[in-house]
Amino acid sequence: MASSSYLAHLAADGRMQSIQNHLQGTARRAAQFAAPFEAAAQGTLVGMAHDIGKYSAAFQRRLHGSPERTDHATAGAVECLKMGQVFASFAVAGHHSGLPDGGSQTDTTDSTTFFGRMNRAKADLIPVYEDWKAEVTLPTLAPVQISNPLRDMFFTRMLYSCLVDADFLDTEAFMDGAERAHGGYDPISVLTARLDSYCSGWFPPKTRLNENRCAILNQCREQGTLQRQGLFTLTVPTGGGKTVSSLAFALHHAQAHDLQRIIYVVPYTSIIEQTAAIFRDILGAENLLEHHSGVHYESRDEATPHSSHHSKAIENWDIPIVVTTAVEFFESLYASRPSRCRKLHNLAKSVILFDEAQMLPIPHLLPCVSAIAQLVQHYHVSAVLCTATQPALAPLFRKYLPEYPPIELCPEGIFCWDDFRRVTFEKQDSNTWSALATQLGAEMQVLCIVNTRKAAQAVFSQLPPDGSYHLSTLMYPAHRRAVLSEIRTRLQQGLPCRVVSTSLIEAGVDVDFPTVYREEAGLDSILQAAGRCNREGKHDASQSKVVVFKGEYDAPPLFSIPIGAYRQTIRHCDTLDSRDTIAFYFRELLALKGEAALDRENILHTMQSSPMCFRTVAERFHLIDSSTQTIYIPLQDGAALTARLRNGEADTALFRSLGQYGVSVYPQHFAALEASGAIELLENGCAILTDLSLYCPQTGLSLNADSGKALFV
Repeated sequence: MASSSYLAHLAADGRMQSIQNHLQGTARRAAQFAAPFEAAAQGTLVGMAHDIGKYSAAFQRRLHGSPERTDHATAGAVECLKMGQVFASFAVAGHHSGLPDGGSQTDTTDSTTFFGRMNRAKADLIPVYEDWKAEVTLPTLAPVQISNPLRDMFFTRMLYSCLVDADFLDTEAFMDGAERAHGGYDPISVLTARLDSYCSGWFPPKTRLNENRCAILNQCREQGTLQRQGLFTLTVPTGGGKTVSSLAFALHHAQAHDLQRIIYVVPYTSIIEQTAAIFRDILGAENLLEHHSGVHYESRDEATPHSSHHSKAIENWDIPIVVTTAVEFFESLYASRPSRCRKLHNLAKSVILFDEAQMLPIPHLLPCVSAIAQLVQHYHVSAVLCTATQPALAPLFRKYLPEYPPIELCPEGIFCWDDFRRVTFEKQDSNTWSALATQLGAEMQVLCIVNTRKAAQAVFSQLPPDGSYHLSTLMYPAHRRAVLSEIRTRLQQGLPCRVVSTSLIEAGVDVDFPTVYREEAGLDSILQAAGRCNREGKHDASQSKVVVFKGEYDAPPLFSIPIGAYRQTIRHCDTLDSRDTIAFYFRELLALKGEAALDRENILHTMQSSPMCFRTVAERFHLIDSSTQTIYIPLQDGAALTARLRNGEADTALFRSLGQYGVSVYPQHFAALEASGAIELLENGCAILTDLSLYCPQTGLSLNADSGKALFV
């Protein structure tokens, strides 16, 4: 077969792309993506090597319709390994099926490990793809070795990201007959000016509270320009304007250091909307991507007319402002599949803001800290830990990032902490749900936050119906948003408004109640709840009470250690919301856990002892202990959206819209709904609620799937 007849892709309209053309286009893109972390040469290598396995008669037959399966990824990996480019070799080997575990050089040829594939290739592949040498010259680079497993695995995953994104984009450009439109958003300098203009009306401040907020904002803007890149903390009391001030730091910092984007990481999917809405209002919707964990399509082949719906659902974060969740962010950093890793290279040269950093899950704290450290140390990232209750993470960062001691952006003296003290705390002994409901019913306006969805429904069911509301993740987001809008209206108009909610309302939800009840939890959660009380400081602290009580149900295991640390704290500290008390609590919390509990799945030890164990790590690292499944609710606009889903549509826009009508449930809840015939399972794995009697207008999806009706009708 003449070398000129070797093809990489065939379009439906008969157009042909040669392998040589595809390799060159992919290499150019991969080099561009890797340049921000000084790896352009490796980017060129993986781009040029990744598809040389297509120089085989078997692959060419398959391209023209043969059903035979061929492995075209291993060939380029073999060539990279011959050159001593082990990181490039892994990236090329996994560019369709995902990064493999390294295994051992003695692995047998039937093993799925990297070395199993390399050993198999020695006998099976080498003779069949040699024609590549007539058209392709691979760049020569100095050999590399695995010397620091944490660093080297991270680099390999970043290089892999460059390759899979470049491969996809080059293939897509050929299939579509044109390059994907790039840009269409404003540069960082314009976004910075837009933010400054948005905030200009806040000056001069007219109240003492706003004086403090403006002082925090000005400090963050100044520090953004003055500080070199590194690790930062922003410790601001609830109500201090942390969201906008942190964005101000990020934009000014990005402009000063020629950084590419801002990544804002929030703890919950339930609060991503409010943060994204604030940023869209300030910076323009065209400049922002709202992305959280949801449906991730996997494709074992490049973009083709037959797989475009799946492929186009994958995000690469090529936009100035990204608002995402901690689950999406950290699980992507430890992923092995192309769909999760494709965006990672766009983290380089960015400012990453971690909102409510104290909510980083303790069982995975060390892997999260290690990942942040890698980004700051090697990828020109500035990371900001934003919180009203700064956790005691400094010792961990000293271990994993000793070169960059954390810098507090708003040290004491910039603002008056006591001016943000707007509530009085009270402690209450054990409460039955009935007694609690009686107390809440006697209040004109009150918020009660409990630890479980079951408790929220139990308390709500005993409240007076007029002016009482329920919020939990059993309600789809559009439903919660509508209820929150009604709650805010009633609060502003002075109407009766009693709300029972799970913790979803604690962080990032802008509501202002005169009284808040909070079931015992960690001190950070209690202080977040207090931030929903007298938020604007319109009342005296003595008139604004936060009641901490012990609920009727035993606390779930997840809460036991934080509650223990809280109880220990209140035995030793007089004031709940001082910086010293907060520091004591987090020291106590981490001490109760012990360092081993900060990496429950042994992720870092596994990486050190079994270098390049990509698949094993990806399977173990999940921030949420129990995986959930989404059920789409065909109510309001959700009815038309689920109808489109039933008709086979599966593009990004549809799933983003459907996200507003999805409820995530635990496996046992899902199984009960499925067993009772209440849901319809589609071929693509999506689930739609068919028994709408199980969705209550007040409380959302029923926890009693076998009852045949919702708790309230």
